[in-house]
Amino acid sequence: MTVFLLALTLFLQTAVQMGTHILFAVLGGILSEKAGHMNLGIEGMMLLGASVGFAAALSTANPVAAVCAAGLAGAAGALIYGLITITLRGNQVVTGLILTIFGAGVSGFLGKGLSGKALPEQVSRAFEPVAVPLLHSIPVIGQIFFEQSPYVLAGMGAAVILFLYFKYTRAGVNARAVGENPAVADASGIPVVLYKYVHVTLGGFFCGAGGAYLSLVFVPRWQDNITAGAGWIAVALIIFSTWNPLKAIFAAYLFGALKGVGFKFQNIDLSILGHRIVFYPQLLDMLPYIATIAVLILITRKKKREHQAPAGLGTPYFREER
Repeated sequence: MTVFLLALTLFLQTAVQMGTHILFAVLGGILSEKAGHMNLGIEGMMLLGASVGFAAALSTANPVAAVCAAGLAGAAGALIYGLITITLRGNQVVTGLILTIFGAGVSGFLGKGLSGKALPEQVSRAFEPVAVPLLHSIPVIGQIFFEQSPYVLAGMGAAVILFLYFKYTRAGVNARAVGENPAVADASGIPVVLYKYVHVTLGGFFCGAGGAYLSLVFVPRWQDNITAGAGWIAVALIIFSTWNPLKAIFAAYLFGALKGVGFKFQNIDLSILGHRIVFYPQLLDMLPYIATIAVLILITRKKKREHQAPAGLGTPYFREER
């Protein structure tokens, strides 16, 4: 039993690591959508963050500068999106798709000079797992959640902070009002355009930081298309988490666990009651995506208001029409 518990703990610890970049991306998407903007460019912003963050790590050998550069790259992409959809009132879906293509192109261009290069030791060492005092001593849970890289811990902390922000702060409530009904929020004296820009841009920063986690911590090297579609999964998990940052932790780590199953059981050949059973890696790789589709179907069937998207999501705001 002890061996099984140890194996389970190590597996869940890895699942948390495999879900961290998704968590950052989901939090970024929640920030944008709470303010009424559906940004489908998450994948592009993650790729921008991954490439720029890795390049900054190579040039500065400073982990903080690398993460900040990655976040700012994602924020720059989000700012372009915001300029088109907020100021120019362009179509949010089309703009998000263009942002994804743009991010993939820029990261591919930058990546030509990054392949095969190793991170400076100062950066690698800064992201090594650390034990959080007291919390890491909690049986099982402590090792899973509190003996992780500072990057992983930052993701969990950010989710808690965003939950408190949207639920208990004046600015958070104002942001939710902007996402629900910008005309009413504007009439109440809330600077709608400012709130939209701040939340969309900050959401881009989170997405860029999520991409950098892959190139700085999880891989850690540069690979073309390093996100492997994680941004699109994040779009689905925003709905799965019902726009709740705390639920986003569960959603991201569940995806990480299902992704880990593919690595854990690939090419295992079992014989049960004389029948040969083979776990093909291609089928196991489908598990997280199948589970995501199934959960989305269940979530969309629920009609509770708290499970619904912000009412103003995806709708351009014309102040003159209110």
